[in-house]
Amino acid sequence: MTNIPEKTISVYITAKDTGQKVEQVNLSHLLTTKTIEFPTIKLNKNGTRQEILGFGGAFTEAAASIYHKLDLEKREEIIQAYFGPNGNGYNMGRTHINSCDFSLGNYAHCETAGDKELKDFSISRDKKMLIPFIKDAIDKVKTPIHIMASPWSPPAWMKTNGQMNHGGKLKKEFRDSWANYYCKYINAYEKEGIPIWGISVQNEPDAKQTWDSCIYTAEDERDFIRDYLGPALESRNLLDKKVIIWDHNRDIMVERVRTVLNDPDAAKYIWGTGFHWYNGDHFDAVQQVHDDFPNKELIFTEGCQENGPHIGSWDLGERYATSVINDLNRWTVAWIDWNLILDENGGPN
Repeated sequence: MTNIPEKTISVYITAKDTGQKVEQVNLSHLLTTKTIEFPTIKLNKNGTRQEILGFGGAFTEAAASIYHKLDLEKREEIIQAYFGPNGNGYNMGRTHINSCDFSLGNYAHCETAGDKELKDFSISRDKKMLIPFIKDAIDKVKTPIHIMASPWSPPAWMKTNGQMNHGGKLKKEFRDSWANYYCKYINAYEKEGIPIWGISVQNEPDAKQTWDSCIYTAEDERDFIRDYLGPALESRNLLDKKVIIWDHNRDIMVERVRTVLNDPDAAKYIWGTGFHWYNGDHFDAVQQVHDDFPNKELIFTEGCQENGPHIGSWDLGERYATSVINDLNRWTVAWIDWNLILDENGGPN
């Protein structure tokens, strides 16, 4: 190490117990006369793997509400830190169709019960805070951001339990309307200058939550894509939008994905599989899905530390690093964090 000219490299140190999160230091800080055994790293130029699509975070109504409380200088700092060329360089973003658990309350883009033709569809609520937040990111960094949109729940009137929270299922008589809902959402957002890169069918379709949620079995998801969502996108020339299935935890993704993708009439509409981290690592499941369906992509669509804020947590940083590294090593092409910003209490929600 003593033979390395100091002017040719920059050295940063990060340490758990010293308070040095990411601190630039002089090379002399690391020089030593001791013999150090370094691991051998071998690069195989001929062993190419997946092309990385990118990294990102989520634009939620909660995040947007915090963003708009800040002065213009702080807003610029946040956008550049995440999306700027000298920041994280994010080029992916996830947002919600209708409300989610990080909205300021339940809402849908069509609240009129029985409106099968969606005549009253409107994204007026999103125009207040959420859309300006996304537009700021797009306009300030001048580079494309792939926006993925996910529904947490259809409108209450489309569901068996009559509410957006606590699970329930999509009523069969509204499957056509719900498929058209995605298309109206895409067109409305793109009219506002926000290109939609892709959609997932349902956020966490196997979870009955106290917040916005909707249950789909694997067969439900397969049939909805095959018979309703896929044809709706096709009839409106929206097949360039990436359709993502599952969008839930890794632990049972293999069985779910097999049920859906083994049907060629459903699979033809599907770009890939999304997954979360909330029920253990299960990285072997990610690898298995790739092995089963190597022509379909894998994307990590949500992860955060549960149960409130953990400011400065080293363990949380290690959790992120472990997940990103292991997911990428198992053919994942993109990795999207959850809320871009929240308040000091981890809200509002």
